[in-house]
Amino acid sequence: MIDAFEGLVERGSPEEFLLRQIDRDRLPRHIAVIMDGNGRWANNRSKPRVSGHRAGAISVRETVETAARLGIGYLTLYAFSTENWKRPRLEVETLMRLLREYLGKELETLARNRIRFRAMGRRDELSGGVRRDIERAERETAHFDGMVLTVALNYSGRTEIVDACRRIATHLVTSGGDPSRITEADIGRNLYEPELPDPDLLIRTSGELRVSNFMLWQIAYTEIHVTETLWPDFRRANLFEAIVEFQKRDRRFGGAIDRIGDAGTPMTTAGSGQVGR
Repeated sequence: MIDAFEGLVERGSPEEFLLRQIDRDRLPRHIAVIMDGNGRWANNRSKPRVSGHRAGAISVRETVETAARLGIGYLTLYAFSTENWKRPRLEVETLMRLLREYLGKELETLARNRIRFRAMGRRDELSGGVRRDIERAERETAHFDGMVLTVALNYSGRTEIVDACRRIATHLVTSGGDPSRITEADIGRNLYEPELPDPDLLIRTSGELRVSNFMLWQIAYTEIHVTETLWPDFRRANLFEAIVEFQKRDRRFGGAIDRIGDAGTPMTTAGSGQVGR
């Protein structure tokens, strides 16, 4: 693990201390991130909000590179929600411009690390230029076998579920199917990116204790890590810290941990479907 960060993590530093605690065999397969705090970061420095978004782009770059070096399989970043259209026009235009700049400048980095790029959300509501840049990035990285980087853009968890239900309903109408036979698997297959596994770890920056309409279907049993760090200040060490905390938790998926097993070791028993039972 240390070798993957040779020249990046200083020997004897707090970063190295955290990195050495990470168990490579127990890494979260999929990490999702709610990148929050750009506006507060700018306000704290008496700068316009757009400067916070530009600073946040640096955090995106470092987080993507760090996750890839760790061997994380999937990284999903919440970049722009359907509600974000309500923000001032200049701020929205800046966010879209930063996305296009990232895709233009970082394609080489994605290729070097064999990262496959995907976008999820209602992309038909985006401008033609943004859609073309997304499609180009997806096309040029489609054959890579490294980490899958998904950017949630014009995305809403509720909207995703609604769109999935609409697709299922359309199919039932045309096929004459029985709606009583709809399963959770059917809904999962009709989400924006059905091949994505559910996130194991959700990181929320800026200290807010809410999920903000992000991947509502997929995070039913996701472990949540909240940090007070604002997104523009989020760095490699913050990601290490979140993973270390994740690996200390018992994931029960609705079951229970029996601390008094026959061999004196923890045993997982099936629950009744109620969380925490």
